[in-house]
Amino acid sequence: MSVSVIPRRRQVLQAGAVGLAVLATGCASVSSSAKPRVVVVGGGWGGLGAVRGLLAAGGADVTLVEPNEGFMSCPLSAHFIAGFQPASDFQRSYARIDQLGARRVRERVTGIDRAKREVVTTTQRLGYDFLVLSPGVEYMEDGIQGYAEARAQLPVGFRAFEQMAVRQQVDQFLAQGGNFVISAPKPPYRCPPAPYERAFLIAEQMKQRGTKGKIILIDANPNPMPLPIAKPILNGMKSLYAAQIEYMPEVDIRAVDMGRRQLATSAGDIPFAHANLILPMRAPAMIRQAGLGERWAAVKLPSFQSQADERVYVIGDSQGTPLPKSGHVAFGSGQQVAEAILGRITGKAAAPSAGAVDLPLGICWANVTHKEAININVTSSVAPGEAPRLKFTVDPEHNARSGAAATSWGNGMWKAMLG
Repeated sequence: MSVSVIPRRRQVLQAGAVGLAVLATGCASVSSSAKPRVVVVGGGWGGLGAVRGLLAAGGADVTLVEPNEGFMSCPLSAHFIAGFQPASDFQRSYARIDQLGARRVRERVTGIDRAKREVVTTTQRLGYDFLVLSPGVEYMEDGIQGYAEARAQLPVGFRAFEQMAVRQQVDQFLAQGGNFVISAPKPPYRCPPAPYERAFLIAEQMKQRGTKGKIILIDANPNPMPLPIAKPILNGMKSLYAAQIEYMPEVDIRAVDMGRRQLATSAGDIPFAHANLILPMRAPAMIRQAGLGERWAAVKLPSFQSQADERVYVIGDSQGTPLPKSGHVAFGSGQQVAEAILGRITGKAAAPSAGAVDLPLGICWANVTHKEAININVTSSVAPGEAPRLKFTVDPEHNARSGAAATSWGNGMWKAMLG
């Protein structure tokens, strides 16, 4: 499967005229002798989409703030978690970003000073003319009583490099057996198909290795999410893993007792040997600290500009729209925002559109086996004054063609980001 650059859409630059007016009046001055400064926070799919778009045009001084020395993909990493592939298959270096001329700051952001237009890190303050935030997610640990105390023993694994700790849990389970609990929270959360995909691939390893035990998949929802994938997901459970997976829909986890290795749920107490509790999620604390939103950042579509600050764009999984929280959408929105910022810098921003505007395409894959997957495509658009409209196109059942396409898609996307 070939991967093309996300289509550029002139309509998405609707905020450009406003931005140029601000520049002209001097309310947010940009030195005429230097390139405008763009700071991108987060070196994942969204942040890299923005960085690559900005660097390709060469019209901005780009700084990437990312605490990790390298990149690890969350999409497709279930193959590593379940023991089918090495971690190196999903890791890449940021060397290409350095070569293209970005300044890379390997520090954590401790705050955002919007009044001074500065990003505050552990050692410095980075001034910006435009700010792109793609910091991912944080976990709402207070959603399950006792989780915070058990954090080290119950890794979630929905952020880069956390998959290593989940892999250790899975390896122990496959060697020892028993009950392995995986949970799925109510949306919105990063990559809704992921809990089911993890369960499938671990169950496949159980069958291959003869592991005694079962996976208990506790779902806070009445059906696998998002709803358009429910039928092929349930079919995969029934046709392939009826003996390995016990599915428990509409069950809430209330508390965890690691001493007794027991979960208190709305369906009663459930003992476990190992568990991968996938918690409810929200945008990182920097979003709330900067006054950009509560659970998720409040943004305007189609521009992804903050509702509170037109100099700030929020993309990826931190933004609070109905768009899928997926890697492909994050990358596409990053490219889109890069184009919008460059339009504001050069004065070539397009006028607002009077009709519906296409939003970044969502492409996702849910592997049911290591070689077979369900393809999920999401197209979306938004018209002025209306909520976004989403359309799902989903494989009716898992198949080898989609399994191969998922790998090809991943390789193509990683090359677009870091190749």
